[in-house]
Amino acid sequence: MTQPHPDLPASPWARHFVLDPEVVFLNHGSFGACPRPILEAQAEWRARLEREPVLFLGRQLEGCLDHARAALAAFVRCDPDDLAFVPNATTGVNTVLRSLRLAPGDELLVTDHEYNACRNALDYVAERSGAQVVVAAVPFPLRDPLEAVQAILARARPRTRLLLVDHVTSQTGMVLPVEKIVRAMAERGIDTLVDGAHAPGMLELDLRAIGAAYYTGNLHKWVCTPKGSALLYVRRDRQAGIRPLCISHGANSKRTDRTRFRLEFDFTGTLDPSPWLVVPDALHFMGSLLPGGWPALRAHNRELALAARAVLCAALGVRPPVPDVMIGSLVSLPLPDQRGGPPRDPHYADALQERLFEEHRIEVPVMLWPAPPRRVLRIAAQVYNTLPQYERLARVLPELLAF
Repeated sequence: MTQPHPDLPASPWARHFVLDPEVVFLNHGSFGACPRPILEAQAEWRARLEREPVLFLGRQLEGCLDHARAALAAFVRCDPDDLAFVPNATTGVNTVLRSLRLAPGDELLVTDHEYNACRNALDYVAERSGAQVVVAAVPFPLRDPLEAVQAILARARPRTRLLLVDHVTSQTGMVLPVEKIVRAMAERGIDTLVDGAHAPGMLELDLRAIGAAYYTGNLHKWVCTPKGSALLYVRRDRQAGIRPLCISHGANSKRTDRTRFRLEFDFTGTLDPSPWLVVPDALHFMGSLLPGGWPALRAHNRELALAARAVLCAALGVRPPVPDVMIGSLVSLPLPDQRGGPPRDPHYADALQERLFEEHRIEVPVMLWPAPPRRVLRIAAQVYNTLPQYERLARVLPELLAF
């Protein structure tokens, strides 16, 4: 194993994160990274819970969640009562899909870029109900966002009940024009579930304007909350049909001061709610890192992603696969087809990913997409990253790809 790279200049904001300085961490997109002040705030919430668990969970938690939800609703522009906290976007997708009443012959539309876990959930509910999964093949590379819209519309049919679509595609890093897609589906009488796993914090969000029946997104990625923090938005006219995955006390509550949606989702059993309760802290902290707040942070990360893409495209001898308008803070680039044997460690998707980490301490995903031997390299850009880190990757890639 090679030595770490102390010669790489550190970002001025890297000191706020607990990431291993010996690793070139270019994979914020997978699980995020939580800053020190937010971890400290989380520890305070946990200590408060443990000082008097019954008081906190039984009588105080509801108001604390209301406070956190209000801050989140202002950030994503919706009514707080249309939001529920969930552990992750995969749970959000499962919650909606498993609440739907589907019948044999119903069709569920999805793109071929959908995140594997959520595609598995779609296949599961289809198999149980007799519904059919219909796949829209969205080109990659492509030249215009409308190509994605047209590919999806071409597969919408009279029996289509729901479209499941990424806001930012996980494997290919494309920002899809979901507002246009949602509107076009609604004109055909089709609801849309937006898998916005990467969107909160990466993109400016206005859930009211998007207009989807359902929207879920992670907060532990680009908002940088602790792991296990995500939102589920359900439009008011669809809330009666959506139940949490875990049916608990709220199902038969006699209370009339809160909606059934609130009563069911706010307490599904004993858990650690601290990742949700620090959402206001994370929104404030991350929004205070740069003059200009969240718009400046999003712009900084996007500009870094575009600059990194230019460096890697030059090293690989490829053109950018999608237009700039479809880039947020993720970039995926096609690689030469997979060669040689599988990685020694099955926890890696590809031997190239294994070598990048084991030999060069570069943490970056190589994804077998759309299917082996085809693959893509995906980089992420967060405020703790610097351009020389991507330049380091660009220097070692050609050598590794030659074998």
